[in-house]
Amino acid sequence: MYLNKKTYVKNWDFMKPEELHTVEVKKAGEPHPHIKPERVSYIIENVGYWRKANHIHRWFVQNVQDGVDECQESYVDPSKMQELVDLCEKVIENPELGPELLPTGSGFFFGSTDYDEYYIQDLQDTVNILKPLIEESKFGGDFYYQSSW
Repeated sequence: MYLNKKTYVKNWDFMKPEELHTVEVKKAGEPHPHIKPERVSYIIENVGYWRKANHIHRWFVQNVQDGVDECQESYVDPSKMQELVDLCEKVIENPELGPELLPTGSGFFFGSTDYDEYYIQDLQDTVNILKPLIEESKFGGDFYYQSSW
């Protein structure tokens, strides 16, 4: 389960100097021989990772992927990230709300469906991943969720 941030960095002739990006990729301290900086359009950063957090995956499928779980890449609006953070914090404070607010989901390779300390740890990890990204989103970049089962 991955959350990536894509930032558009393509330079265009009409851009002002203060809007231009500098892209540099090095290998062994030298410019990479097969990556041309002028051809780079996006920087993609892996900003979040979960493993077998089926309740978090289930939430993304239902709230971001329109119920379609085909390992596709799906845009995540920062307001959706905030919505998930709010739910996680509610369940962390009141674990008995877990089955109602962030229910687990079973399936092949989906991990445990117990509402235990690992379930709560996944919630805390989610808050720790998403909170800084919500703030960071104000400065550009788009977020995408994708899973691989």
